[in-house]
Amino acid sequence: MHSPTSKVARFDAGAPLRLACQQDLAPFSIAYETYGALNSDKSNAILICHALTADQYVASAHPITGKPGWWDNMVGSGKPIDTDRFYVICSNVLGGCMGSTGPASIDPASGVPYGLNFPVITLGDMVEAQARLMDYLGIDQLFAVIGGSMGGMQVLEWASRFKDRVFAAVPIATAAWHSSQNIAFHEVGRQAVMADPEWKGGNYYASGTIPRNGLAVARMAAHITYLSEEALHRKFGRSLQDRSEKTFSFSADFQVESYLRHQGSTFVDRFDANSYLYITRALDYFDLRENAGGVLANAFRGTKTRFCVVSFTSDWLYPTRESRTIVQALNAVAANVSFVEIESDKGHDAFLLEEPTFFATVRGFLNAAAVKRGLSAPKEVKR
Repeated sequence: MHSPTSKVARFDAGAPLRLACQQDLAPFSIAYETYGALNSDKSNAILICHALTADQYVASAHPITGKPGWWDNMVGSGKPIDTDRFYVICSNVLGGCMGSTGPASIDPASGVPYGLNFPVITLGDMVEAQARLMDYLGIDQLFAVIGGSMGGMQVLEWASRFKDRVFAAVPIATAAWHSSQNIAFHEVGRQAVMADPEWKGGNYYASGTIPRNGLAVARMAAHITYLSEEALHRKFGRSLQDRSEKTFSFSADFQVESYLRHQGSTFVDRFDANSYLYITRALDYFDLRENAGGVLANAFRGTKTRFCVVSFTSDWLYPTRESRTIVQALNAVAANVSFVEIESDKGHDAFLLEEPTFFATVRGFLNAAAVKRGLSAPKEVKR
């Protein structure tokens, strides 16, 4: 596990986290970053939930890659999630590898990394751990919980599980359960990791090795699902990479091949292979209907949370129809919900990219919700 440069909340053995698998996890830690200032009545806190391969560095430089925060275009002074007005919190999920307890963490019972002895977790477990973090920070109710993709699933889990603790919720490019197609993609990635000889049954920490090749292939396969055919064609087409003719070999002749290989090779330097297995499994297990009698609307019954559900036209990983299912369930219980489908040809990753309509949607929703919450008006808009 990488040592974080962020804050870490530590929960001792006397306060175990009861997991969905009926095991207790203790002690455990949650690493997190904060931006902006918490107001006197603690009513301006926004929790941002990250996607599968992201972490707590939402708006600050990543300590390993040196790259800007993964949502640097969305979070900051004067930006749609304005840190001049809001206290923004982003934590590394339980099971992660940037400071929160996960399979690379030391198992206190053995003195060595958990590996596959780490219990299988769910998104619900991740949200329970985040709720513990909010307790630790003294925040009873969050002004908003916001996230895209797996982060959006955590938003839905928060809104269902902790109805009184979420004033506003923004689930983006997400779904209320993981589809069989997406489970299938994840299984391909996990099998790639586990087929790498360096995985060593999950015990590669002892030998100081990394299942580099397997994890890179898993990342390459997943990355294709984050893009649209239009985006791939616009960016690469059938262009060759640094050559004028085909090599008639298995080298990376095409630019798109070289791009995917680069995505795979850089990923392994910042992400733990076992964390990838555990977090993808948590995604696969996600189904908000399970504890709601099989009816999604029941998961939100009685909610007072204000919702803004966002999808993108070219997202085939979590297509718009899955957002509509969420909206229909919220409508069925007379929830306060708005829905926006953003026109974009950038695929699932559109929520991470420059999309002015998306920025305006989030800014407008948060401003309106802030008025209802009695928060101060925004300063001059910079974007």
